[in-house]
Formats: sequence, structure tokens, C-alpha cells
Amino acid sequence: MTTPKATLPNEASQLDDSDPFQVLRLSSAPIAVRYLAAVVMTAFATVIAVGLDSKVSIPNLSLVYVIPVVIAAVAFGLGPSLCSAVVGALAYNFFFTEPRYSLMVDDPANVWAIGLLFVVGCIASGVASIARRRADDAALLMRQAKILQLYSHDVVGADDGREIVSLAASTLEALFHVPVVVMLMSETKVTFMERRGEIELLDVEMEAAQSSLTTGRPVPAGIYPFDASRLDFWPVSTPTGQWAVIGLAFDPDERPSKPATLVETVGGLVALALDRQHFRTG
Repeated sequence: MTTPKATLPNEASQLDDSDPFQVLRLSSAPIAVRYLAAVVMTAFATVIAVGLDSKVSIPNLSLVYVIPVVIAAVAFGLGPSLCSAVVGALAYNFFFTEPRYSLMVDDPANVWAIGLLFVVGCIASGVASIARRRADDAALLMRQAKILQLYSHDVVGADDGREIVSLAASTLEALFHVPVVVMLMSETKVTFMERRGEIELLDVEMEAAQSSLTTGRPVPAGIYPFDASRLDFWPVSTPTGQWAVIGLAFDPDERPSKPATLVETVGGLVALALDRQHFRTG
């Protein structure tokens, strides 16, 4: 048997490095780190503003605080960005409005200035956060399309069913970053199984996989009568009477909203490749 190609995980991992803004997108960092970074950036903006205020007279010095708000929205998300807006408004009040070094405000015009700074910060935060999410969604779709393109290219040269299954498992792991099981099935047993990630199938999960194949429908994790199953299963069948089952162990707290489209696309390619291999060897 030909050793399955290892292009998919390696090439897919390189796609993350192709995004020039990836270094700025740190929303997966711990929440405390994100909020602390937003506060630190606002403090740095304060140092710059104090330095500028001591040298020259700048009429709209408060706009310096919009910069960390936008950076926080792009890098850390909406929450830390709003935190930066609040801290920036308080810092502007403390350092640059009379009486200085106090949160008291003597001039009503400064109250409006502080409020306007907060509103501008919130608006900039929302706009930057939305733009960032849309850019992330577009980058994710491009990455998924590239992974599927790589799989469709590699599976054409697959020599047998085991290689087809191995490539499918690698593809699904690259798409979802969760434990994956892909099984070639007969009517009564598993003929070949390929796993990715740390997972051993329980008896109830084998029953769920068989049920998915029998009914021709997906079987979600944790659904009666397979309450203890950790995997979502999708059936794959071909006109030539070949069967496979795809299983993915999603984290319940990080489950993608619509995984079925990608899984069924991979399953369709598996079915086509199995049929092609059957006719080529039959």
C-alpha cells in the first residue's frame, strides 16, 4: 500500500502564515491578557499625549486615545476595545482637563469633550470590530477552500480506499482542529479505521456510527439513545455499495455553527474517490 501523502496538514498550516494581519489577531489569548494589553496600550497613549502636551499645544489631543481603541478592536475584540475607550476617557479627564490630576471637571465644556471622546471611542471600537470579524470570516473561507482544493487534488492520485480515508482524516483535522475518525465499513463491521487526535472510540460511539450508516442520516453527539457519544457522525455511501462513516469530536463550547457543509463536501469527495477506485480495480 502506498504511504498516504502528508501534504494537507503541512500546507494547511502554512495558510495561517499567509495572512499579513495574523500577528495582530490575538482574540484567542486569555481574556485577562487581552484586557491588560488594552489598558497598557491606553497608558502608552497617555504617555505620548502628556509628552506632546508639554511641548506643543494640540487642540484635539483627545484623539490620541482613539488609536489604542482601534488597535484593541482589531487585535483583541470588542470587549477589550470598549475597555480601552472607558480608560481613555478617564485618563483624558484625569491628565488634561481642569482641575488636573483629578476626576472632577470644572468646565461643562470639558464634560462634553470627555463624553464625546467616549462616544467616538465606542463607535470606532464597533466599526473596527465588525471589520475585523468580516476579514476573519473571509480569511477562514479562503483557508477552507484551499484545504478542500488540496484534498480534491491529492485524492485523485490515491491508490486504494485506505489512502482515500487517510487523506480525508487529514483534511478534516486541518479544517476543524478536533479529533477525527474516518472508517471504511461493511454491513456489519469496520474494515479500516483512520484516527487523528487523541481519541479512542467507545462501544456506544461504534453503535452511533453504525446507526448513522443504517439510517443514512447524521447522528449528533450526546443524543438519545447515544447520550454518552462524544462524536458527531456522518454517513458516506456510494452507488457501488461502499460505505464509510466520518466522526468528529467537537468541543461543546467551541462547536462551529454549521460544520455539516464542509463535512458533507469531504464525504462526497470520499464517495467519488471510492467509486473511482472500485471501477479502476474492478
